[in-house]
Amino acid sequence: MFRGNKRVSLCLFIVFLLCISVPVGCVGKPESNEKPELLLGFSQLGSESAWRIGNTRDIEEQAENYGISLMLENANQKQENQIDAIRRFIAYQVDVIAFSPIVEEGWDNVLLEAKNAGIPVILVDRDISSENEDLTTCLIGADFYKEGVMAAEYLIRKADALGLENVNIVEITGTENSTPMRQRQAGFADTIKDDERMCILESIDGDFLKSRGAEVMRTLLEKYGDDIDVIFSHNDEMTLGALPEIEKTGRKPGKDVIIISIDGGQEAIDVLKEGKINCVVECTPRLGRELMETALKLKAGEKVDSVIHPKEVFFSDEEDVSKIPARGY
Repeated sequence: MFRGNKRVSLCLFIVFLLCISVPVGCVGKPESNEKPELLLGFSQLGSESAWRIGNTRDIEEQAENYGISLMLENANQKQENQIDAIRRFIAYQVDVIAFSPIVEEGWDNVLLEAKNAGIPVILVDRDISSENEDLTTCLIGADFYKEGVMAAEYLIRKADALGLENVNIVEITGTENSTPMRQRQAGFADTIKDDERMCILESIDGDFLKSRGAEVMRTLLEKYGDDIDVIFSHNDEMTLGALPEIEKTGRKPGKDVIIISIDGGQEAIDVLKEGKINCVVECTPRLGRELMETALKLKAGEKVDSVIHPKEVFFSDEEDVSKIPARGY
């Protein structure tokens, strides 16, 4: 009986030691080294392309890397869905709102609601058009105008190399009234306007979709046929939709027709290596790191740059395309 009580007492003593050791073990990191808690609401405009899917994946991964809680909603190409999502973020009292606007107009009311709630808003990938400039804090995304310029500069060099005297261009644009559509078109047009060889036969909306790229390419081929020398497409998805339609006519893309695309996804680079695309201007979807760092600064009350552009390049048949590394999207 006595020995049993000693065993019980010894067990209780061991349990007591284990209990008091737990708090000691939990006092690991000092508070100053802990990452700040931040809730970010992000409205993605859709999943219409490999670029958009890669952009979403990068934002999710970087949120996890930075220890940021992410509320992500996919608008499926509808502005009304994005407006509803932003209102849900406001109601949930997130720390920062970010979104990729599908079009430029129509945001003032909901963004004023965010401003009145004291929630800063970051634009990702695309800009908006508003007379009220203080509704958003900054834009994180590509220099779309420069992308159009790079595409046009390549075309001028290509025309010089081939000795072309007349260059008939058809342009497959992105979603009407979207920032990349407007700025890529402007950069391209401004760069070729003083070159008398260049003639844009028609610009037609392909909505950044592969299916629309095929559809509008059929329309353009029916209308202009062999008069088309160049296709300038505002994204890889539309380009990849257009290529089979050109091949159906017996013409060889990249040989009989100069093909210029924008985005730089893996599939387009593979086709560039096959010689069916001549130039691909990069538009990186990896904007997650800049977004997370900017959101953390805003929560801390710090000032941020009004525009943050990633560094981008282009790939073309002017180089050894076999050395282009894997793109990751």
